[in-house]
Amino acid sequence: MEYCPVTYPDVFNQEISQNKAVHIYFSQAIPLVTYIDESCLYLKEKKCRICEGVCENKAIDFRQTPEKRKVKVGAVLLSLGLEPFDPRVRPEYRYGEFQNVVTSMDFERLLSSTGAYAGEILRASDLKHPQKIAWIQCVGSRSVVEGNNSYCSGVCCTYTQKQVILTKDHHPEAECTVFHNDIRSFGKDFERYFQRAENLPGVRFIRSYVSIGREIPESKNVTIRYATPDDGVKEEEFDLVVLSVGLNPPREVIKLAQQFGVELNPHQFCKLDPVNPLVTNRPGIFVSGGFQGPVDIPESVFSASGAGSQIGQLLDYRRGKLTQEREYPPERDVSQEEPRIGVFVCHCGANISGVVNVPDTVEYCKTLPHVVHAQNQVFSCATNSAKEITDITREKGLNRVIVAACSPRTLEPLFRDTLREAGINPYYYEMANIREHNSWVHSKEKEAATRKAQDIIRMSVARACHLEPLQEFDLPVNKAALVVGGGLSGLTCALSIAAQGHEVHLVEKDADLGGIARRIHYTLEGLDVPAYVQDLVGKVYHHPLIHVYTGATITEATGFIGSFVTRVQSDRGLSEIKHGAAVIAIGADLYTPGEYLYGQDERVLTHLELEEKIAGGDEKVTGAQSLVMIQCVGCRNEDRNYCSRICCSQSVKHALKLKELNPQMDITILFRDIRTYGFKEDYYRAASEKDVKFIRFEPTAPPRVEAGTAEDGRSVLKVTVPDYILGKELELDADVLALAAAVVPSAATKEIAGLFKVTLSPDGFFKEAHVKLRPVEFATDGVYLCGAAHYPKFMQETINQSYGAAGRVLTLLSRDTVLASGSVCEVDENKCVSCGACITACTYGAIEFYETPQGRKAKVNPVLCKGDGLCNTKCATGAIMLKHFTDEELLSEIDAALVEETAPTALEAAA
Repeated sequence: MEYCPVTYPDVFNQEISQNKAVHIYFSQAIPLVTYIDESCLYLKEKKCRICEGVCENKAIDFRQTPEKRKVKVGAVLLSLGLEPFDPRVRPEYRYGEFQNVVTSMDFERLLSSTGAYAGEILRASDLKHPQKIAWIQCVGSRSVVEGNNSYCSGVCCTYTQKQVILTKDHHPEAECTVFHNDIRSFGKDFERYFQRAENLPGVRFIRSYVSIGREIPESKNVTIRYATPDDGVKEEEFDLVVLSVGLNPPREVIKLAQQFGVELNPHQFCKLDPVNPLVTNRPGIFVSGGFQGPVDIPESVFSASGAGSQIGQLLDYRRGKLTQEREYPPERDVSQEEPRIGVFVCHCGANISGVVNVPDTVEYCKTLPHVVHAQNQVFSCATNSAKEITDITREKGLNRVIVAACSPRTLEPLFRDTLREAGINPYYYEMANIREHNSWVHSKEKEAATRKAQDIIRMSVARACHLEPLQEFDLPVNKAALVVGGGLSGLTCALSIAAQGHEVHLVEKDADLGGIARRIHYTLEGLDVPAYVQDLVGKVYHHPLIHVYTGATITEATGFIGSFVTRVQSDRGLSEIKHGAAVIAIGADLYTPGEYLYGQDERVLTHLELEEKIAGGDEKVTGAQSLVMIQCVGCRNEDRNYCSRICCSQSVKHALKLKELNPQMDITILFRDIRTYGFKEDYYRAASEKDVKFIRFEPTAPPRVEAGTAEDGRSVLKVTVPDYILGKELELDADVLALAAAVVPSAATKEIAGLFKVTLSPDGFFKEAHVKLRPVEFATDGVYLCGAAHYPKFMQETINQSYGAAGRVLTLLSRDTVLASGSVCEVDENKCVSCGACITACTYGAIEFYETPQGRKAKVNPVLCKGDGLCNTKCATGAIMLKHFTDEELLSEIDAALVEETAPTALEAAA
């Protein structure tokens, strides 16, 4: 596999395979490789072997035999992943029987440029574009029938919305219908994503259970029967039906669990410790990702970092003893050479090639001055593609490299490294953004987008001719860490960092540690939260490397990665803390309702207040005849357009506890969508079986609450809500009304963001550097985040992410130095007039005056400079230059953009 050179559309092995056993598939390291399935004639009957003979790179070798290797390790991490549910186990799905019934995984391949039809959405029956497409949700999930799974797979609602959006991008005229139960858009920014899909023209979301009816013999269309409150049962015909399949445990999980001696839960995922979900029952064996349970990509990523952190604790005594320093070839001085530019144009799957004509663009690049090599790549960021860039740079003597692909924000370091491997200064690399700046925004204008891609590359080529070599420099790393916030996430993170030998300064604004967890008494799974928090706090106070500052206020935060200085006013007095990394774990606050008589009637409580009264044995609550809960109070509205994630499960938790204490209590939960994702679905079902009633309402007709009198004469709260099934309004009597109040960003969020120079999301929570690739890091180097400060989450998720943040911190603190960018500002003293405008503009304190024989002049400290160029724009005399973004480089781009052509340029056409 590692030698497979296949590049789209090079699929000769597929074409010559007699039994269609050779396939192209994606690998994370090598996006396009071949694999051979069990239908191979040689594997079955020792016949054929044609593919082995035609493979020029000798990547297929049937002489290989299985090998056993014994490897000694100090720890094992089980990241076994997940398996898509196979709908063939339930014949009613008609998968494999009706040609135009496909799974969501099949549809994902149809959307891909390397899929069966090169990115075209075509039906298998007639190779035509489907006009009407239906998605059926919860296939294999949320069902207790044999063969299905009782849990919610958590990801299906959102990936279906993604597929709807991409389908409309491919074929704007397509009609898309999603049949669903609840829409579970509980993740960060998921609510907005759902609304984006829902508001597209020709898209319907229909809340109904469905059944697949029949296949029309002439057209091969498929009928679906469903019910609506207004029209009753209907049958509708669709060109294509997509089964949104759920997630199963890893394949052969029982065998693997027996081999490693780990316990499984009833769903055959790893049995987790509620206070440390990254460990198994067997010491030294850890778990992350999908083997913990159905999770999305960000959760998988930070759980992997968290498991790495805990393995680091276990193996800390071996740290640095097995590593080998990476060696680069000597850097070649090309500053006096004529530019020899190589251009690599990335397909990025269908993200670019689905809009931009990549082959034409490559040919255009070959006509540009100083370009001596141009080619396309399927994924330039893949391991084999990056190596190809390095090899061609060496072979063809390139001294400038341009990758026309995506934003430099994520992948620029990777491509700069390919130049270092080739012996070229990394600052001779230039990135032409033809995805975010072009194909994504001009997806309906393919010809104009192709011309614009060529314009952008032409500008990059012009700039590359003026690039200069820059030198990066080492910065020392202070081995201490600062953790801001003494709640569950901050405590967990601090302990993990300290356990690996690093000093931690833990700063908490309240007088006591524990955060909002001090007000939580039990979890849905039955954890004794006060005992756990008390134990955690005790460990922190007794750890010799953790210094706690309570009643604290941060007055100033300065510095840079590896060398921060934070001043804190606390019970200890004024302290100046020097540290190499900072973790923001300030938690979140609770919305104070202004609706439903909250604050006016003592019988109206928030969920936290309800929990405190249940734990305290308040007879007015535990002995009540009736209780009503209202969901989504203060969120999923114009003011807070997000889901608070935890509220539905909290309501179910309280309902089950109250039914345990008082089985006769009449409990009703008024909801918009019940979002008990993952294994919490089982508790939702248990509540329903205990006669907890669930009544749905729409935001256009929310419940109404007023004081009144019950038929038996007792004083109650009258809750009125429409019932869409019965088609009439219901009036409920409630002795207690509990409001699922929204989780909102901490009041200190904006202040902390300003101090540490980090950004916030549209909803006011802290914004991570990359939602999938860097979910516990900020764009500001050396600053990390975890817990509810990032977004509302359950305790298990908070612990996962806290260990994940600790893992990233330790990646930094384990180094002695970090590299600082060579792209920093520099002052021409002959032009400086000492006006001080640059000093005022610099938010990093990187510029100061110093005395020279010519008088006072500004000087840039390159260690503090972040290269944002703000001072450069403020300087009236042009005395400050930002390296790598010089006037000559930028003006050359502008000149190239304004090249006269007989037809308008793509930039003009797009405008």
